[in-house]
Amino acid sequence: MILSTTPQIEGHTIREYKGIVAGETIIGANMFKDLFAGIRDIVGGRAGAYEKVLSEAKDTSMQEMIQRAQALGANAIVGIDIDYETVGANGSMLMVATSGTAVVI
Repeated sequence: MILSTTPQIEGHTIREYKGIVAGETIIGANMFKDLFAGIRDIVGGRAGAYEKVLSEAKDTSMQEMIQRAQALGANAIVGIDIDYETVGANGSMLMVATSGTAVVI
């Protein structure tokens, strides 16, 4: 599966548009990650635990989108957009939503 944030893939002609596909993931951050992130806010540095959760959420959302494109018979997704939001009480959960257009090249 070829993935691109651009509307076209250089060197390839889009032969067929299959439709919009999306993937969504919501992951909760536990209180220990919150505690250590708070300490990082005070002393500085990167919040590795949050970065790992963010990366896992993005990967899961992308895989869901890819599976939906494959189910439509696509072999590429163009125009991919990745959105990040906090949801839930006090922003305690992270949502990653990906979307794009499934195509055949």
